[in-house]
Amino acid sequence: MLKTFDLVLIGVMTATAAVTYTIKHRAELKLEEVHRLEAEIKLEKDTIDLLKADWALQSQPNRLERLVKAYNEELKLQPTESTALVHAKELPMLKSEVPVPDVTEAKASAKGATEASAKSATVANAKGAQATAKVQPIPMPAPRGEAEDADQIETGSVEE
Repeated sequence: MLKTFDLVLIGVMTATAAVTYTIKHRAELKLEEVHRLEAEIKLEKDTIDLLKADWALQSQPNRLERLVKAYNEELKLQPTESTALVHAKELPMLKSEVPVPDVTEAKASAKGATEASAKSATVANAKGAQATAKVQPIPMPAPRGEAEDADQIETGSVEE
């Protein structure tokens, strides 16, 4: 009594039900993952708020002043003078930027001498070459102009 068309429709309905169940199951798993991530985000935000509150308590001027007074003997802290603050452009160059003296001239002039005098000439020429080599001047802090606002402090890295 069942016709072929009825069997095809039953198969399609069964396949549709299986696909619908699979999609529903995946959606429930994703919803659980979303709830878990929202809970993690809330926990992180609460932790950040707690750390901010703790930082506010730890950095209160009254508390810091009490600590300075309590540990002044051990730490010997001094207030920072306004002349101790400098701009990044006023700092000297990095050690990696310091030029290396050229000693190849001293070695070339020592080749013509004998071995005994070559060693002493090399040492002497090397010292002379270092003294006469082109040495770049060490940068000095630029004087602050009177036009600059003394209250404004620039911050930044040394490598500009």
